[in-house]
Amino acid sequence: MVHESRLSEEFFSQLTVLDAEISRRVAAAGCPRCGGPLHQAHYQRKPRGGVFAAAGEAFSLRHSLCCGREGCRKRTLPPSVRFLGRRVYLEAVVLLASVAVQIATATLRAVCVATGVPGRTLRRWSGWWRDTFPASWTWIKLRARFAPPPPDEAQFPHSLVARLGSELESGRVPSTVSRVCVLAARCLAAATTSSVADVSRFVGGLGVCQALV
Repeated sequence: MVHESRLSEEFFSQLTVLDAEISRRVAAAGCPRCGGPLHQAHYQRKPRGGVFAAAGEAFSLRHSLCCGREGCRKRTLPPSVRFLGRRVYLEAVVLLASVAVQIATATLRAVCVATGVPGRTLRRWSGWWRDTFPASWTWIKLRARFAPPPPDEAQFPHSLVARLGSELESGRVPSTVSRVCVLAARCLAAATTSSVADVSRFVGGLGVCQALV
């Protein structure tokens, strides 16, 4: 899968458009703490794309907002479809490289070469998918989205990726790596911020960029 997934500059450009729209929606809703106006307070990150997502490193702006009401001034971090929390690597890399570890017939070292991600980092991600994510509120809420049975928690993230691919195919949409990544990013949006509640309110209805479907 990784060998077939050289994610393009256009792909990350479209994700950036989605992030900008999510940020606009969050700003329009006002400060989640006091209801005050939210102003742009974007900042630069230094994302890593590894071997197959190097094109994403150029799209480094993280959308962020700051309350303009005196006495609050709290930062609000909108959900993102590019960044998975504070992880240095882009979300698509975390997802696809973790899947590669699960389905690899070669050694971990070979996966490191194929993805450009160190083995220590891959093992840490595997632990997050295995232990932390299944117990998170993100997954507890997301699980209800799937018709029974939901994706096998013991096989995250491969089971999640496989289910999303099947959903695309059932809708007669070819299941490409980029399309699955977009759907997964929308599903994982709640895990990308702790300052916005009801993430589906801002991510839902965005659709998938036309170029990706």
